[in-house]
Amino acid sequence: MRRLSRRKALSLVKELDAFPKVSDSYVETSASGGTVSLIAFSTMALLSLLEFFVYQDTWMKYEYEVDKDFSSKLRINVDITVAMKCHHVGADILDLAETMITSGGLQYEPVVFELTPKQREWQSSLHLIQNRLREEHALQEVLYKSLLKGAPTALPPREDVYIQPPDACRIHGDLYVNKVAGNLHITVGKPIHHPQGHAHIAAFVSHESYNFSHRIDRLCFGEEIPGIINPLDGTEKITYNNNQMYQYFITVVPTRLNTYQISADTHQFSVTERERVINHTAGSHGVSGIFFKYDTSSLMVTVSEQHMPLWQFLVRLCGIIGGIYSTTGGWSHSRIHLSQIDMLKTDSDHLLIYFKSVSSVFLITIMPFLAKKNKLFLVHSFCRATGIH
Repeated sequence: MRRLSRRKALSLVKELDAFPKVSDSYVETSASGGTVSLIAFSTMALLSLLEFFVYQDTWMKYEYEVDKDFSSKLRINVDITVAMKCHHVGADILDLAETMITSGGLQYEPVVFELTPKQREWQSSLHLIQNRLREEHALQEVLYKSLLKGAPTALPPREDVYIQPPDACRIHGDLYVNKVAGNLHITVGKPIHHPQGHAHIAAFVSHESYNFSHRIDRLCFGEEIPGIINPLDGTEKITYNNNQMYQYFITVVPTRLNTYQISADTHQFSVTERERVINHTAGSHGVSGIFFKYDTSSLMVTVSEQHMPLWQFLVRLCGIIGGIYSTTGGWSHSRIHLSQIDMLKTDSDHLLIYFKSVSSVFLITIMPFLAKKNKLFLVHSFCRATGIH
């Protein structure tokens, strides 16, 4: 009984088979079918390889939300060289709340303003990258993902000893400020703080020594990430006027960066530049110097690196293979059906000719007998039916 029930179950399962097998005796190969199969397999391999490259690639996803962190401090990383001696210039920050942040975190280092050939080559390469970034905004995603493989973006040190005495001052370091609008300025004289505000002592500096030609080797906000190029990195301004004023209007956007190489809280910023000559008689008032007026955005950007999941890659791969196989198989079968129809049409024509010849022989055989019986009308009817004239 168990064997019978098992056989019935197997027979039932066989009846439910949606993929019946075809005997090899009914399968016929052809040169055209082999060519189609070769093209199909080559296309499958090529598209599968391209799909694997897409699977290996990643993309950046941008999400925006309101920045709810108001209590933390904003870090400013500065590395600026001014074409004046260090005891003639001073740098400090005054924010919107009239809070003065002194330059205690900054260092003043006497240097030579002119770059060496190696440093000038580095600066030219940085300018080229900056120009490409302004034209192709998608390159920023490449920087996020690769981080220039950790390559340093700071100015390389001088490879030779100073031949001439230092004629410039390198101001570098970091400052922590409130997350409100502020003004980082570098001007003549050291800053001092008093109840009425703040000032710079410039009485002992001759007007002829004013020279605010400068080079920004590094200016960024937040955590400093190696390999990220900021908009003002490598900027160089040369002036021959003692009353030159440079202004940089900066909008800082908090950015949370999550990639497969690094996870950090940093800041992006956009900048607008302006420069003019101070001339009180012509109505151009102000103070000579370099001014960075920054403001923080209320939105925070989260940049995360995304990757295609494995299941999606497998589904797309199956779609490629199945689609090509079905398309080429249907086209090959349609050709076989058309050839079979042509064969059947040819066979029917041969059968009709054979039937007409047999009918003619049969008619010639029985015609004398029919003529004796006066039944010629049957002959005419038979000829009409068979198409014999």
